[in-house]
Amino acid sequence: MTPRIQRAGIVAKQGLAASELLTRLGAWLRDHGVTPVFEDGTAALAGATRDGTFSREDLPAQVDLIVVLGGDGTLLAMADRTAQAGRDIPILGVNFGSLGFLTEIRIDELFASLEAVVNGTATYDERLMLAATASLRGKPDETRIVLNDVVFTKGALSRMIELSVSVSGRFVTCVKADGLIIASATGSTAYNLAAGGPIVHPSVDALLLTPIAPHTLTNRPVVIPGDAEVEVRPEAPHGAEDVFVTYDGQYGYPVHEGDVIHVKKAPHLLRLVKAPARGYFELLREKLKWGER
Repeated sequence: MTPRIQRAGIVAKQGLAASELLTRLGAWLRDHGVTPVFEDGTAALAGATRDGTFSREDLPAQVDLIVVLGGDGTLLAMADRTAQAGRDIPILGVNFGSLGFLTEIRIDELFASLEAVVNGTATYDERLMLAATASLRGKPDETRIVLNDVVFTKGALSRMIELSVSVSGRFVTCVKADGLIIASATGSTAYNLAAGGPIVHPSVDALLLTPIAPHTLTNRPVVIPGDAEVEVRPEAPHGAEDVFVTYDGQYGYPVHEGDVIHVKKAPHLLRLVKAPARGYFELLREKLKWGER
């Protein structure tokens, strides 16, 4: 059962023209006994005072709910920060773009969805997240929590990269490709789909391994159990070290031979407020024109 919502964080995409809606949202929350707490940049968009506002990193620790106005990228950033903070609070994503699998609530559904959350009648999607622990030479281990994917790619001058991949301690293959995507089921409709990976329903407990433009056609995407642990080691047989790892497209850095990245299911689930009267397959048909002739 979701505890009573007392403080709601509000985060809008940078540069979003939504000052009127932000003002209405703040007033609505106050009228329903909920204190609105603006992210720093969002307060500026709303023309509100910056007193009592917080950065995106600090906001999750201060609220019981996060309302995201924008697109999937904005929601991804807040989902990752919320999980990194160890908070189990719901996120309500409102779509201002043309494509959104995570920010699935339309603007005209915002206040009805908020009312359901405040009244305790809302329904939620619980999404598996990924925990990626990087063991880099000469640096302490670092763990990042992501919703969609961990992606290994080549640098601008690299022709191809090689990655040694193991699953739960057993060697799988040496991927020779432009890169490799390790995705959650939620992330299956993101970069994974563009790279030719399968669509996996977000309720499926699974991880996906999808090579990006593999050197051989026999190196195909594979779906593995959600409790598996993936280990990726960059190889540099010709002295090349131009490999990058990125987390949900939000953060990344180069990795080299001798480094290792472990990816597994995160201990925290993300709770997304569900859109009223619309399910996953409706989203596929609406967003991807899935199943149309």
